[in-house]
Amino acid sequence: MRIRKAVLPVAGLGTRVLPATKAIPKELLPVVDRPVIQYVVDEAREAGIEHIVFVTGRGKSAIEDYFDHSYELESQLKAKNRLDILAAVEASRLPAGASSFVRQQAPLGLGHAVWCARDVIGNEPFAVLLPDVIVKGKPSSLKQMADAFEKVGGNIIAVDPVPEDRVSSYGVIAPKSRDGRLISMSGMVEKPPRETAPSNLAITGRYILQPEIFGLLEKQGAGAGGEIQLTDAMAKLMETQAFYAYEFEGSVHDCGNKTGYFEAVLAHALDNPDTAAFALELVKAAAAR
Repeated sequence: MRIRKAVLPVAGLGTRVLPATKAIPKELLPVVDRPVIQYVVDEAREAGIEHIVFVTGRGKSAIEDYFDHSYELESQLKAKNRLDILAAVEASRLPAGASSFVRQQAPLGLGHAVWCARDVIGNEPFAVLLPDVIVKGKPSSLKQMADAFEKVGGNIIAVDPVPEDRVSSYGVIAPKSRDGRLISMSGMVEKPPRETAPSNLAITGRYILQPEIFGLLEKQGAGAGGEIQLTDAMAKLMETQAFYAYEFEGSVHDCGNKTGYFEAVLAHALDNPDTAAFALELVKAAAAR
């Protein structure tokens, strides 16, 4: 089946970028001229996603407002003939009926957040995109994964190689065999010592999963950190279903921490024709100090 639906878990508190997230959801922090979550949604739509399920929490209503009509703003832009800006604002909207918002009423982990979307997803494979991770790639990382899924099915996890001396900071996969960028895998290891790590392929915040994951999540108890972990359910599902990793082409920016957020702003400022020259001058000036 083609991947039509995606889950974006947006209920997190953004503690790694406090105090900024006291007043604004971390997913709405701006990266040049649009919020983090816009890049993630654009990636999903490029991959053919037709319906996005936002799993929200208290204080996240601004996300729903962002993807809605802004009648007063759009009317003013039209009246002032600011049609270029109006087009950008209109492009940020999701089509009517193309999104759902469900509430995760307690911070019980990523696995629980995904489980909260079960009734909207139904009995079909779906994507999960972590909303504070921007992946720059052409085509998008999820589009690359969706193309691979149409050939092999099963479940697919995005991976990105990291330096050998940093594998202990990531969850990494245990590969079995490889066909280009598609890797058959036998397991996952969370933050292994460098000496025993099965690979340096770190799990990135993109997944394509089969709906059987919901039944496993429903029965699953708390894991690491006292939360319901998605990786625990994936490890269980791996016992009966094919699992692959996909080493996508692109660069990863984790906007959930301060350094990753800064990297994302700089990378996109250098790519944006409106800001590239100025951003480059700032980089040169900083290097000359």
